[in-house]
Amino acid sequence: MISIMKAFRPADGAIEAYATERSQAIVRVVLVSVGVTYMTYGIFTHQVPEQYRWVIGLLCATITVASVLILAAVVRWKRMSHTRRIFGMAHDYIAITIAMTFGGETLMPLYSLLLWVTTGNGFRYGPRYHLAAAILALMTLVIVTAFNAYWRQHPYMTMTLILTTILVPAYAHGLLTRVHRARDAALEANLAKSRFLAQASHDLRQPIHAISLFTACLRDTGLSTEQRQMVANIDKSLNSVAGLFRSLLDLSTLDSGRVTVRPEPVPIGKILNELVRQNVDAAQWAGVTFKMVMNTKYVLADPGLLATILQNIVSNALKYAPGKPVLVGCRRKGTMLSIEICDRGDGIADHHLPRLFEEFYQVRSPGDRDVEGVGLGLSIVDRLARLMGLSVKIHSVVGKGTRVVIAGLQIVDPPKQTAPARRSAQPTALNGLRVLLVEDDQIVLEATASLLTKWGCIVRQERTIPPKGPVECDLIITDFDLGEKVTGMDCIRDIRARAGHTLPAIIMTGHNPDRVREHVDESGISILSKPVRPAELRSIVVAQRFKALRAAKKNQAVPARSLVQDEELG
Repeated sequence: MISIMKAFRPADGAIEAYATERSQAIVRVVLVSVGVTYMTYGIFTHQVPEQYRWVIGLLCATITVASVLILAAVVRWKRMSHTRRIFGMAHDYIAITIAMTFGGETLMPLYSLLLWVTTGNGFRYGPRYHLAAAILALMTLVIVTAFNAYWRQHPYMTMTLILTTILVPAYAHGLLTRVHRARDAALEANLAKSRFLAQASHDLRQPIHAISLFTACLRDTGLSTEQRQMVANIDKSLNSVAGLFRSLLDLSTLDSGRVTVRPEPVPIGKILNELVRQNVDAAQWAGVTFKMVMNTKYVLADPGLLATILQNIVSNALKYAPGKPVLVGCRRKGTMLSIEICDRGDGIADHHLPRLFEEFYQVRSPGDRDVEGVGLGLSIVDRLARLMGLSVKIHSVVGKGTRVVIAGLQIVDPPKQTAPARRSAQPTALNGLRVLLVEDDQIVLEATASLLTKWGCIVRQERTIPPKGPVECDLIITDFDLGEKVTGMDCIRDIRARAGHTLPAIIMTGHNPDRVREHVDESGISILSKPVRPAELRSIVVAQRFKALRAAKKNQAVPARSLVQDEELG
C-alpha cells in the first residue's frame, strides 16, 4: 500500500491537494444523491428486475452512507490522504459495477457516471490516478458484460461503450499530461523567482544593515543642524529600502510554502501599541498623526503574521495619505473581533478595488506623484490572511479616505499568569556590558561593533565561533549564517557550554525570522530581522542586559559591587 501511495503522489501542494479532495468528495455526495434517486425510481416503477430490487436498495443505502462518511473524513482531517482517495475510487467503481450488473437496461444511464468518475479522478488527482481509473473502468465493463444478459445481447452497444471508455480517457490523459508539464514548468519558474528574490533580498540587506548602523554612529558625532538633517534623510531613505526588502522576503517565503501559522492568545492592545511605536519615525516623515482606540481583549492569532499584515496596511496609509490622521482600532461582534485601519487620504476609485490584492498592482493615474514600493504589500496581506483564516476587506470613497477591515479574529480568555517575580529597576545605560559579537560579514561586524561601543559596551569581535577557551561576556549577539555549515544557534550553544550557564543572546538575520525560529530551541532568544533599526537594537540589548545582570548575580560571574552599581542605574 505504501508503494502505491508513493507512486500516486501528486505534484500539488498540501493545501491545494486537500482542497481538490474536498471538492471531489462534495461532488461525489451530489452525484450519489442523483444516482440513488434514479435507482429508487427504477425500483418503485418496477423497471429493475424483481429478484434484484433488494440488492439495489441495499446498495443505495450503503453508497449514501459511505459517500457522506468520506466527505466527513475529509472535513475532519484537513490534509491530503492517498488511502482516502483510493477508498473513494473503490467505492465509486464497486457501486457502479453492482448497479449496472443487477439493474438491467434500466440502469444503463449510470455509464455516464462511470465516465465522469474516470475522467474526474484524472483531472483532479493527476495522470497516474487517471491511468488507474481507466483500468478500473474497463474492469467494470468486463464484469458487467459477463453478468448482465442485456449487455451480452447487444454486443455492438457493449463494444461502443468499451471503445468510448478507452478513447475518451486516453485523449484526456494526453491533455492532462501536457497540462501537468506546463504547470510544473510554471511552478519551477515561480520557485526560481522566489529563490532569486530571497537571495537578492538577503544579500542586499547586509550592506543596508551596515549603512543604518554607521548612520546611527554618525548621528552622535556632534554634527551641525544641516548635517543632522542630511543624516535624517539618509535614515528615511534606508527605511524605505528596508520596507521593500521586507516585502520581497515575505513574498518569497510565501511562495516557498514555508510559512507555518502558530496561533496563540495575544493581547490585541499590545500588538497595536507595537505597531504604532514601530511607525513613529515613518509617521513623522509623512506628517501623519496616529489615533488609536485601545482594546484589552485577547485574540487567537499568530502574533508575527498578524503584525506583518498590520504593518503592510499601515505602510500603505502612510504612503497614500500623507499629512492626514490615521485611526487604528477594533470592533467587536459577538465572540469575534475585527481590526480597522482608517485614513483620510484621496480614496480609491471603484474600478481599482477588485485588483488591489494582485501582485505588483498599484493605483496609479497619469500625473500622480511617485509612491515608494512595487505593489506587493496588499498581496502579502491577502495571502497571510487566508493562511490564518481571516478576511480582509477594503472600503474606500474617493475624496474621503479608505478603511481596511481585518475580520475573523476569535476572542479568547487571557492566559493564566503566575505572579511576576519582584524585579529590580532596569538599567538605562549599557556601560560595561561585555558583548560577544559574531558576524561573518566584516563591514556589518565593524558597523555593529562601532554602535555598541558608542553605547558603552565592551565588544569582542569574531567572524566565527571563537577558538576554544574561556569567553568572558554578558551577552551574545550573532548572525544566523556564519559559514561552513555553522549557525548562530551553534555559536550560542558553544559559548553557553563554556560559560556553564545560559547567557542572554540575540540573533540578527537577513532571512525570514520564522524560518530562523525553527532552528532556535529556546523562546528567550531574541531574533531581529536585518536591516535592524538602531533604536530597536538598543531596546533589545537593554532588555537582554537585565537578563545578563540576573544571570551574573545567580552565577557570580561579575563582582557584587558592580551589580549593585548597575541596578542603581534605574
